[in-house]
Amino acid sequence: MIVATDVHYDSDTEARAAAVVFERWSDPTPAATYVDRANDFGPYVPGRFYERELPCLLPLLRWVFAAHAIDTVIVDGYVDLGARPGLGRHLVRALAEDDLHPQAIGVAKTPYEGAAAQPVLRGDSSTPLWVTASAMRNEEAADHVRAMHGRFRMPTLLLLVDHIARGHVVPR
Repeated sequence: MIVATDVHYDSDTEARAAAVVFERWSDPTPAATYVDRANDFGPYVPGRFYERELPCLLPLLRWVFAAHAIDTVIVDGYVDLGARPGLGRHLVRALAEDDLHPQAIGVAKTPYEGAAAQPVLRGDSSTPLWVTASAMRNEEAADHVRAMHGRFRMPTLLLLVDHIARGHVVPR
């Protein structure tokens, strides 16, 4: 199964982490949704985004992994930032400490100079998404993102996890 994740920061001390679980890349609806509150994270530091996101995502993903056979985690960001690990790489390493070994796909909305990301155009948008991966080629990950349900730049289930993280949609 696949899980897409996102985090929204309500304030400097409160965040909401969300996860949407689905079986196939083309699924229009999730098999399950999750949301968790987080307050044990630090300030945003450029180039160290993972330090802010991991404390929010790890407790939620441990919950998700306990309920589902997850093989792929999608993060809102990059797996690698050029030669440096990004959020996705740090997440995979942290999960490995729990003996969990998913592959990661990073889907970013903005380019990062030096990242070997694969651009993905979806819908009528001329603005690409930027896709990176671990344990698979970026081109294969890009094909998966292209195959996701939805007519717009952002796939349906990535929009859903964003809306859940922002509190606009209540998980079911």
